[in-house]
Amino acid sequence: MRVYVAGNIVVDETWSIDELPQKGASIHGIKKSQDIGGKGANQAIIISRCGIDTRLIAATGHDIHGQWIRDRLQCENLPLVPENALADHSDTSIIFNSSDGDNAIITTQAAAEALALEVVLSHLSDASPGDILLQQGNFSVEKTRALFSWAKAHGLITVFNPSPVNPDFADLWPLVDVAVVNQHEAKLLQPSGVKTLVVTQGSAGAELFQPGQHLFCAATPVQAVDSTGAGDTFLAVLLASALLRGGEPDALALHHASAAAAITVSRTGTLNAFPTPDELTELLAIRL
Repeated sequence: MRVYVAGNIVVDETWSIDELPQKGASIHGIKKSQDIGGKGANQAIIISRCGIDTRLIAATGHDIHGQWIRDRLQCENLPLVPENALADHSDTSIIFNSSDGDNAIITTQAAAEALALEVVLSHLSDASPGDILLQQGNFSVEKTRALFSWAKAHGLITVFNPSPVNPDFADLWPLVDVAVVNQHEAKLLQPSGVKTLVVTQGSAGAELFQPGQHLFCAATPVQAVDSTGAGDTFLAVLLASALLRGGEPDALALHHASAAAAITVSRTGTLNAFPTPDELTELLAIRL
């Protein structure tokens, strides 16, 4: 069994500034961190750290950032395909944090857009019935629909985390087996017909809806430092917990996911904040 994650991978740069600049202004700043980011990459890295055979299908660029991404992933047990760069520039998110707590983010998606449907399908050609296709909201509705349609036709289990959210994603629910959404996405997209639906509620916890079953799991208490990547950690561990036990998301998977997300929010950064393979092994051994 293998999890195929079709999505994006970016370089996250975080800068500390005194205040957000006015139009035409030049200001000083301090670069605080540089890390791998992107919802596709985040989720794939954590699933693979849980011991699941995982493949990340995401595009990088012909630039120093693309090489840095590929080199950085050598430390993970996670194949990145295509191996060759597809765009002029890798996708990047530049995060400005001002001293008064305000922030602004500039992000690109040219590389993700350069990942053609035919390229993604070529890297799914060895998938078997029962494998998983996981997507986020980084592709167009048309590409997302085409990939889920192919997956369903070939017996794969489809998992959808529609973030960044697009209202037209609401048309895709008949193609989705497992959906993980936050409260805003649930209200906007009205998931229906999905066998397993998980609605996250931030620091309150998460709800699981399945035919004949409704469960709630409170969030694991923790002193939050940085919530970046917490949702990706939650989804990845939720899925891995169920897969490792040969079943579907359940109360124990919610518990494992909550505990893993608590680790992430207790640390700063993105990749550097994620639970390590050893931490995940210990966490996933816990039984209720």
